[in-house]
Amino acid sequence: MRDMVIVCAVAGACVMAVGACGGTTVQSANGDTAHATAIAADVHGAGSTFAYPLYSMWAKAYATRTGVSITYESIGSGDGIRRFSDETIDFGGTDGPMTDSELVKAKGGAVLHIPTAMGADVVTYNLSAVAAPLRFSPDVLADIFLGNITRWNDARLIALNPGVTLPSDDILVVHRSDGSGTTYVWTDYLSRVSEAWAKGPGRGKAVGWPVGVSGRGNDGVAGYVKQAPGAIGYVELTYARQLGLPMGLVRNDAGDYVAPTVESISAAAAGVAERLPPTTDYRISIVDAPGAGAYPIASFTWVLVYQNQPDSVKGKTLVDFLRWALSEGQGLEPSINYAPLPSSMLAGVRARLDSIHVGVATKAVAGAR
Repeated sequence: MRDMVIVCAVAGACVMAVGACGGTTVQSANGDTAHATAIAADVHGAGSTFAYPLYSMWAKAYATRTGVSITYESIGSGDGIRRFSDETIDFGGTDGPMTDSELVKAKGGAVLHIPTAMGADVVTYNLSAVAAPLRFSPDVLADIFLGNITRWNDARLIALNPGVTLPSDDILVVHRSDGSGTTYVWTDYLSRVSEAWAKGPGRGKAVGWPVGVSGRGNDGVAGYVKQAPGAIGYVELTYARQLGLPMGLVRNDAGDYVAPTVESISAAAAGVAERLPPTTDYRISIVDAPGAGAYPIASFTWVLVYQNQPDSVKGKTLVDFLRWALSEGQGLEPSINYAPLPSSMLAGVRARLDSIHVGVATKAVAGAR
């Protein structure tokens, strides 16, 4: 299911390649009717599994609305960045922003980070005898993934969960095997709240895990946790909900134990968005955000596009799709547990699209991110 050329939405419906061939007359995103071959070309993206359910849903809705095919492969942010940098796809998807060194390696010139939505990494586990959501503090999460807490009835877990009978089972840590934006968000959070983690494995799309077993993609980790008693892992919120996995409450900066919801994800971004400078490149973190209602392991997810689009037809198709995603598409996000961008950000992000040069040779403009 992961490496698909034709996108399948969460509900299982596939987006077929429609509208960009055969002279079909369709309605464009702004309501105009035009000959499809004159206005659109198929656009292909790849990357983040974190954002895959959202981009799948968007692609299906956009094809229905316009007849234009947008396809997206769920291969992980690391592979998405590599393929985008090599110009083998039209856009990338990532939950960990490109580093300065990665930007230099991008063959297509200046890169724009376009935030599209917000999601959350959740703590998920397999303890059949425990019904209530477990509470986790930042230090306990870090020590579980460092291998310092190895059993579910550890005294520190018991202290966080009074009245809950925790088994003596070994804890099996499950993490990602591939370069992953979900891993970047998780390790960004652990690096923020744990000095030992920051000095050890650190922050990255791929790190040297001290303990545990691995699964590929969010679906791989979620599936492993679901099958292995005593397992604990981190996945994007939608995957946990789809598989009916339990999700832990995480103590935030204000000292509250918060569940991952659209509302708590939005609360994490609210304060950050209002303080963004006009010169921001949107490569920003919202983990461990302040505020009583803020879920602490939340993140933006980004589409990566080249500022210069040499193919005028394909470039216009991509920009039109992104304009739709940043307007009508925002209203679809909560239905599958993503939070729309804060209203204070939307005007600036949409203006970012105005800086994309369609039909301009590669590397004519430099410096954007």
